[in-house]
Amino acid sequence: MSGGKQGQQGHPRRPGAAVTATQTLIAAAEAHGAHNYHPLPVVIASAGGAWMTDVEGRRYLDLLAGYSALNFGHGNRRLIDAATAQLARVTLTSRAFHHDRFADFCARLAELCGMEMVLPMNTGAEAVETAVKTARKWGYRVKGVPAGRAKIVVAGGNFHGRTTTVISFSTDPEARADFGPYTPGFEIVPYGDVTAMRAAVTENTVAVLLEPIQGEAGVVVPPAGYLPAVRELTRERNVLFVADEIQSGLGRTGRTFACEHEGVVPDVYVLGKALGGGILPVSAVVSSAEVLGVFRPGEHGSTFGGNPLACAVALEVIAMLRTGEYQARAAELGAHLLSELGALTGTGRVTGVRGRGLWAGVDIAPACGTGREVAERLMHRGVLVKDTHGATIRICPPLVIGTEDLDWGLARLRGVLGV
Repeated sequence: MSGGKQGQQGHPRRPGAAVTATQTLIAAAEAHGAHNYHPLPVVIASAGGAWMTDVEGRRYLDLLAGYSALNFGHGNRRLIDAATAQLARVTLTSRAFHHDRFADFCARLAELCGMEMVLPMNTGAEAVETAVKTARKWGYRVKGVPAGRAKIVVAGGNFHGRTTTVISFSTDPEARADFGPYTPGFEIVPYGDVTAMRAAVTENTVAVLLEPIQGEAGVVVPPAGYLPAVRELTRERNVLFVADEIQSGLGRTGRTFACEHEGVVPDVYVLGKALGGGILPVSAVVSSAEVLGVFRPGEHGSTFGGNPLACAVALEVIAMLRTGEYQARAAELGAHLLSELGALTGTGRVTGVRGRGLWAGVDIAPACGTGREVAERLMHRGVLVKDTHGATIRICPPLVIGTEDLDWGLARLRGVLGV
């Protein structure tokens, strides 16, 4: 499954050199695009497998994989073929009409999740919003919570999206500042703290919404037993357990879902990113008929949600996951990745490593610079990663990466850290 041979490394512009295509394109983006991102100074023009090529012809190993959206690599032939075939037939009907891919998509995704019903959307944030609305409606119609009193318990350090409601229960000041007033109805407790969770759940609580592994926080894996304890608590108190598996799900951690590592089955899965195969945004809320059956026509929807093109691509993703091949590969390569990264913690250059499967957060020692500075130095050596929260970089390669390529990237990380 190797994405390609090791390629030419990226290099900074030489003093006195002519303005490059990269610089021209970045300047144009800065002039006309809102500055809501601070990307690395690289402009990608093409990609295949685990490798990307910029407008100067330099090749880079992708160790981010679109935050798990590219679990199956860039330009995966099976997914491209599925999309191309559907493009020639029909791409969008809106949900005003039925189309011939919808029923199969819902049935196959429900089966993959061990659930009964699917509510498709587009982006991960839309799916989280849908899960919030689902939990509230279930709370009023099924649990009997008084109107307007529903509460959802979430964890500190979470990242569930960027909508006004979702950032209302974020603990990241950068995500929240200047976007108020905020949506009420949420209580935040420390991640991994069952005692705090138990104290927060009341008779008006309709759901606990958690990431089984917190990705944006730096690939934070909860303490052993935490997810089972939350599952037990939610059953005991008649509360929905909603698992946001947008980043952690669909093979990333070595299982189809990260919850499986603890033997936990939530009431609701929230899925996205990899479900669209890196081709287009596809997301979904998957649950029982009791939970998703609370919706009636006109109460929720999306023009593009569950469109024919999305269903065709997602069906191929589901078929690929049903073989177990990608989960097994993430488990095998992930063990190797975490072993190699763990060895760095005794060097004084790395202060911590966390992860599960082919997904890791690496805390950089202050002597080596910030996470952003390490990411920039890696870029100049032909490796692309993403920093978070100042001192951490995340390593999240496509599941199709070859062992040789992964080791090549890790060697560049060691070189950047001076070990």
